[in-house]
Amino acid sequence: MNILPKAFFTAEPGMIVRSGSRKYRITHMVSIDSVFAVDLLTNESARLRIDSLLPNESDNDEPVTKSKDLAQFSDEDWAKAQLRFQAIKPLLENPLRSRADAEAIATQHGVHASTLYKWLKTYQEAGHVSALVSTKRGRRSGVKLLTEEQEKLVETVIEDEYLTGQRNKPQHIVEEVERRARLAKITAPHPNTIRNRINALSIRDAMNRRGHKEIARNLYEPIRGAFPGADFPLSVVQIDHTPADIILVDEVHRRPIGRPWLTLAIDTWSRMVVGLYITFEKPSSTSVGMCVSHAICPKREYLARLGVAGDWPVWGVMDVIHVDNAKEFRGAVLERGCDEYSIDLQWRPPARPHYGGHIERLMGTMANQIRKWPGATFSNTAERKGYDSEAQAALTLSEFERLVVDFIVNVYHQRKHAELGMPPRRKWELGILGDANTRGKGIPPVPADPVKLQLDFMPFFERSVQQYGIQIDLINYYDPVLNPYINSTDADDERKRQKYVIRRDPRDISKIYFWDVQSQAYVTIPYRDIGRPAMSAWELKEIQRQLREEGEKSVDENTIFEALGRMRTLVESAIQKTKAARRQATRNPAVLKVADKPRAPVALPEQSSSAWIEDDPFAQPIVPFEDIAVSR
Repeated sequence: MNILPKAFFTAEPGMIVRSGSRKYRITHMVSIDSVFAVDLLTNESARLRIDSLLPNESDNDEPVTKSKDLAQFSDEDWAKAQLRFQAIKPLLENPLRSRADAEAIATQHGVHASTLYKWLKTYQEAGHVSALVSTKRGRRSGVKLLTEEQEKLVETVIEDEYLTGQRNKPQHIVEEVERRARLAKITAPHPNTIRNRINALSIRDAMNRRGHKEIARNLYEPIRGAFPGADFPLSVVQIDHTPADIILVDEVHRRPIGRPWLTLAIDTWSRMVVGLYITFEKPSSTSVGMCVSHAICPKREYLARLGVAGDWPVWGVMDVIHVDNAKEFRGAVLERGCDEYSIDLQWRPPARPHYGGHIERLMGTMANQIRKWPGATFSNTAERKGYDSEAQAALTLSEFERLVVDFIVNVYHQRKHAELGMPPRRKWELGILGDANTRGKGIPPVPADPVKLQLDFMPFFERSVQQYGIQIDLINYYDPVLNPYINSTDADDERKRQKYVIRRDPRDISKIYFWDVQSQAYVTIPYRDIGRPAMSAWELKEIQRQLREEGEKSVDENTIFEALGRMRTLVESAIQKTKAARRQATRNPAVLKVADKPRAPVALPEQSSSAWIEDDPFAQPIVPFEDIAVSR
């Protein structure tokens, strides 16, 4: 079996770690982002940044069962893993747990205490929820052998008779399925199969729909604080989008394009900004996923790439993410990614806009700052009167991103927050390290594989491997690493081709990421024809739309790239005339790469700290959320 690293590792005194090509033993924790360590070869002491450390591979002396990509698990497998995680969660949260505690929980969940300890050990060794998926031999759990008519029948009866305020018992559902099966003249599924479908339902959703909302809420401990549940760093993170009130210009001709979208994530306990994502594209689940992965990962290299001086010592998995009910915050990729890293994704209750007050006030703070930059559109026509935003526009997307990050890191995090009575950076340090009066949470674990973490929040596809490689949206990809998988068949049904999970970054689809089940890692697979130009998913979507409008019936890869060439030629010729063409040009991955190169540090416009505080919406008192209970 492959020996896999845990998803995260915690830097602690006595731990053996790697930095570059050398091994060190940590001796002391120095600050929230650095440690003292002794070089094992030279015995010299050095100060190392935590986000530059890697776990020592030899520490993983216990073999871990091979994992899958998150998308490969069936819904039933994933539901069982979630139930197992909920069973061991009280033990994880109680370092002083006893055997009696374990036996009580085991009895509650109908298993033996030794089984509970086995799940606990499996989760702690692997560091992720997917390790709790059953690996028993035989037919994979989650494989449904009922006919389409039988599945539809069971689903309909559960919806009509079980998930209602009538609170019918499972036996009634079995009898109703049998009754309707007789009427439809089809074979009724076995009663155990029907009960299994009921057991696979989300417990929380089922209780809510069966009229037990208060009971479902009370299953979780009451949470107190200025914001419910925000009792320490990364306990609750809020995420939201806004169109920035500024007109940006393109990277090449520096002509106006339009307004960018800004996605921000804030830690409600310390008010630290933990992550962001900026793009011209409208909000989507990809935007949210990019923001979440950015929040979890260290940001030292990100700051260096932007050319922003300063520190942003924030990383680690949050307990709860609060978002509103917009469709971009819902989707299998985002929800399963959150499940994998034990993040409770919660949606804002309808008609309670104050529930997202912290992120909305952060958006207000950013809006106040952005209106001081050239090209600002202001918030209304009265403020904008006499100011030509397009004529004054001067910042590109990359320059705007650097200014936003510079403001967050070197101004917002550092200045005194009116409600906290201290800067967010200081509040964060107190929450992490503590002081004489308060116990700190401890330095958050660092992602062992940031690339995999980012890919876990990106769109995925399932494809078989053919002799030509893999095809997605009529684009062919190939690398010799695929050879062992060509025309492979499903282990459970040799008549079917085995399908593999592929991830794709929509910003550049010139390569895909193939989950190699042998190496248990993502492998980059390029275009089969490596001479093809890079393209974004948005460009591909636009090409497909144009080809449909033109009535093109025979579309293949050649047709697509010929259309891409024509489209880019038209865009280039119109780029001086229309904003739409300039915006379209930003979707070219080649333009993104140019904008992504490291730049010199960006100087913020001069401004006194007192002026910033006057503009800060945080200076206004926040109404306590005493009427809200949040599960954790």
